[in-house]
Amino acid sequence: MASASHRRSLRTRRTLVVSAAVAAAGVGAGVLVMNANAGTVDLYHQTLAAKDGWASSGTGTTGGTKADSAHTFTVSTRAQLVKALGSASDTTPRIIKVKGTIDANTDDAGKKLTCANYASGTGYSLASYLKAFDPATYGRSKLPSGTQETARAAAQKKQATNIVFKVPANTTIVGEPGTKAGISGGMLQIQNVDNVIVRNLTFAATEDCFPQWDPTDGDDGNWNSNYDSVTLRGATHVWADHNTFTDAPHLDSANPKYYGREYQIHDGSLDITKSSDLVTVSRNQFTQHDKTMLIGSSDSEPSGKLRVSIHHNVWKGIVQRAPLARVGQVHIYNNLYDVTPLNGYAVQYSINSRAKAQVVAANNYWTVPSGVKVSKLLSGDGTGAIAGSGNLVNGTTTDLVAAYNAASSKDLKTTVNWTPTLTAGLETSAAAVKNLPTALATTTGAGVLK
Repeated sequence: MASASHRRSLRTRRTLVVSAAVAAAGVGAGVLVMNANAGTVDLYHQTLAAKDGWASSGTGTTGGTKADSAHTFTVSTRAQLVKALGSASDTTPRIIKVKGTIDANTDDAGKKLTCANYASGTGYSLASYLKAFDPATYGRSKLPSGTQETARAAAQKKQATNIVFKVPANTTIVGEPGTKAGISGGMLQIQNVDNVIVRNLTFAATEDCFPQWDPTDGDDGNWNSNYDSVTLRGATHVWADHNTFTDAPHLDSANPKYYGREYQIHDGSLDITKSSDLVTVSRNQFTQHDKTMLIGSSDSEPSGKLRVSIHHNVWKGIVQRAPLARVGQVHIYNNLYDVTPLNGYAVQYSINSRAKAQVVAANNYWTVPSGVKVSKLLSGDGTGAIAGSGNLVNGTTTDLVAAYNAASSKDLKTTVNWTPTLTAGLETSAAAVKNLPTALATTTGAGVLK
């Protein structure tokens, strides 16, 4: 954690956006800033600006900015990334520069690993698993158990050991500009740690080789997978900025069906669960994904945490959970939602407020094709709230909550118990919101930062 003197400097820091044109569009804060006392701040040492969402609260989010040379790494392989991360319990500040795309499904020598490699020695085979738990003979009343389920779990554990990267506190992980930096097939796990920055990375192809069949999930059962591209569990002060999240190259449309249900190998893109708190998600692109962002893993999570700010992101080809919010105080502003069907990904809803979540969704822009009802853009369970105004659908100011409530038997509440104050970069004018489709197209996602 930062020292007392550093906390004071956070409160007095003043940032100046270098690009006036981008700032005018309300989307450029933080691309390149000037520090009033120290001059230009380089990408690797940049910290979250004051009042930029919930992650700026209290001590703010500084990541590994205090890292010394011994804890500043450039990595381009899975093995190098594992070494740079070190122990998840080591709180020494560190900066990790990712150069190029790291393939998580490789061994320490860089050899490519496949699902067959993870299954080897466990006794698992998909054919045997399908035979063992066919609903026609196994039934639909209980979860799988027995030899093949044990083997599946063992194979999944082998994969997890290889592809899950545990991030310690006080860490900055940044993609090196111009290198197409990212992680393919892996998951960053930010668990029970404080003060982490993740920026300028493409997260793609995060896939579970061994989904579990759950015949009790819904009326017809479902295949459920592990591994989010980035997962926060009990984490605090996290800033995820200018990243790209995608299923590509393996899209859901290529998934087979077993027992009549899609064999889903993707889980979340960026999930914020287990009482995580003080998180800012800014200027990312989320594309071609189903269950994209979960805030709160169950309806029974305790109150007082799960405070998240989500602003200036692009959501395109997203089916649901953009986000699904439970319990917490969530501010969603100046985002672009393009719900036009894309490569088989068709919207179920954008924002879901449930389990008494207190969501303020204001000054966002939805691009909605003909045939998609405005009432489908929101969802809830009758206990969650969505307040806010200034939301546009195809350029027209629209009361999304009223549209949803008119078509639903479980109304969203329209008032919340808090007022957002950490709102750096918030654009409220209709003209600025109308400009979001153009402004965000070239200022969000990985590869933008220099």
